[in-house]
Amino acid sequence: MSEQVLEVKLDHIDRKILEILQDNAKTPYSQIASQLGISEATVHLRIRKLVNAGVIKRFQAVVDPEKVGKKVTAIIAVIAVPQKYGQVLKQLEKMPEVYEIYDVTGEYSTILKVRVKSKEDLAKLIDEIGGIDGVESTKTMYVLRVIKEDTRIRID
Repeated sequence: MSEQVLEVKLDHIDRKILEILQDNAKTPYSQIASQLGISEATVHLRIRKLVNAGVIKRFQAVVDPEKVGKKVTAIIAVIAVPQKYGQVLKQLEKMPEVYEIYDVTGEYSTILKVRVKSKEDLAKLIDEIGGIDGVESTKTMYVLRVIKEDTRIRID
């Protein structure tokens, strides 16, 4: 389960490009070049380098879940049988309602962030997760309000 991740060395140009793209991935290369005082070709090469190094995983639109019918968000803490933990994670990964899976320390094996259309759908999902072979128990926290949720990563 442990994965060695090598940190990529970024200079101030790379950092600025990443800030701009995180605010708006559709920013034209010409605009980035103008802002940074470099050529468009340099911007293109820098972005390609960042993609190839895995710093930029993908370009995507950030969608408001409620506006597309995913009105219920919940956090589910799962306790799994250690010998079956890998199998449990594989089953959780297959579930489209599970948006984030965190392998954590402490009393729980994993923490999930899920999004569904209704409380009824949440109840079904909790039953489905509880029915996975190797899941000992779950604890669900229904999200009442989102105070802060940011997909951007601060680059120091």
